[in-house]
Amino acid sequence: MRTSARRAPSRALRTLLAACLLALVPGCASDAPAPLVVLGPWTGPEGEAFEAALERLDDGTGRTYSYQGTRSLRETLVSQLEADDPPDVAILNSIGELTEYARRDQLMPLTGEAAERAYAPWAPTLLVDGGQRTYWVPLKVDLKSLVWSKKATPDGPDVDPEWCVGLASQATSGWPGTDWIEDILLHQAGPTPYAEWATGRLSWRTPAVQRAWTTWARLLGTRSADSVERSLTTSFEGTAASGARPRGLLDSPGFDCTHEHQSAFIRYVYAGDDIRVEPSARFLDGNAEYRDTYEVAGDMAAVFSADPAAQELVERLSSPAGRERWRAAAGPAVRPLFPGTAGLAPVTPANPAEREIDSLLHSRARTLCFDASDVMPPELRDAFHRAVLEFFRDRTQRRLASLLRQLDAVRARAEADWADDRTFRPPEDICASPGG
Repeated sequence: MRTSARRAPSRALRTLLAACLLALVPGCASDAPAPLVVLGPWTGPEGEAFEAALERLDDGTGRTYSYQGTRSLRETLVSQLEADDPPDVAILNSIGELTEYARRDQLMPLTGEAAERAYAPWAPTLLVDGGQRTYWVPLKVDLKSLVWSKKATPDGPDVDPEWCVGLASQATSGWPGTDWIEDILLHQAGPTPYAEWATGRLSWRTPAVQRAWTTWARLLGTRSADSVERSLTTSFEGTAASGARPRGLLDSPGFDCTHEHQSAFIRYVYAGDDIRVEPSARFLDGNAEYRDTYEVAGDMAAVFSADPAAQELVERLSSPAGRERWRAAAGPAVRPLFPGTAGLAPVTPANPAEREIDSLLHSRARTLCFDASDVMPPELRDAFHRAVLEFFRDRTQRRLASLLRQLDAVRARAEADWADDRTFRPPEDICASPGG
């Protein structure tokens, strides 16, 4: 049977304890507990705001917190786990990765109020040894299914957008393209086939999935070899002058485009009043029935430590008071979005784009579906990223057929692996009505 036994002290901690016993380390007699380590994906202004919120936590115990922000989150966490020295709390955006860690008994099930805030679709429960368990809770969320354009751009049913595309993102290059395909499939086929595909129960070679790829190719239009190469090598954030922040694809030299398909987080580079944002549905050749369905993403906190204070920290971060502290510490351009507004004071949107995003996420959306590639097992997600890059370079039917066969083979291997473990099942319900 699967257990969640108390984990032994890490190698670093065991070494420190041994040194203390031998009186070799000055200061070992202190009764002050060690800081809780939080590993997360935010750097720059986002990381500074989160760290400031951590510093303002005061639970009366004298406990302190150390935040480690990195753009190489998966690599850093895997390295720490291999060294038997994981963080107390890690914040990840991949349900697929979190599921793997839970399956390996590297996560502690959440308890108390934190577990009650594990809102769908960001935190579906897992079936472990015949029982439902909750292993992570969303701290910050993002709305996808959005299109950005200049307000001066002609708009209307007879205007064909020229799409900005930047696919580079260091080790995760390709994900802006997977967002396209996921969004198209969601709006053409609907939440049920989308969820079945994301969770490995639907073949990549079904007509609905193939149509999503070919629709993307058609929307991209004819592109020169130079344009293709530029998109493959340019960051999703666009270009930037030396030492300056990225200015977004709509404002980047060499990109003669009018519209960009991108998540709500990109608002930090489009903070002015000259940019409009709108739902992507009308651009995707989708079904009118799914116009109020949106893809979402999230950054979820999970506990890797048996220290009860780690559970308490997640509970405090996910509370209305914790969210208020974080929001207060963040500038308007990086102000976090939360899965619900219960218990939060109203906030004045910084600009029309933020007002529209807040309205879509909390008022107008009927169904929210978690980012499909972030639900997939890491090996399938990574293969999806690579396939998008290859398809962008060669959008022929022959190339697509080959890529979908390869992706289906990776899916089948993952499914066989799950079938061998009868004590644990990954999440399947990744679409839900708003209501957190």
